[in-house]
Amino acid sequence: MPKDNRNLTYEEASQRLEAIVQRLEQEELSLDEALDLFEEAVILANYCRKTLSAAEQRLSVLLEKEDGRLLLEPFSLSEE
Repeated sequence: MPKDNRNLTYEEASQRLEAIVQRLEQEELSLDEALDLFEEAVILANYCRKTLSAAEQRLSVLLEKEDGRLLLEPFSLSEE
């Protein structure tokens, strides 16, 4: 990530990504400006994807079986 984006939270990165998309869609930018923004957007999108993936893994539920073994199951919001 660019130096000024290194300590962003997921929410901040997501907001910055949205702002970049709006600029790319609404403003007439030079090719260099557009490429710089696109590069930052790709970095931010990857950061957000990795952050969401890590959060999903943390939401995995650890269940203890009757015999004492532990079973890792994916977290699901749907009721089955």
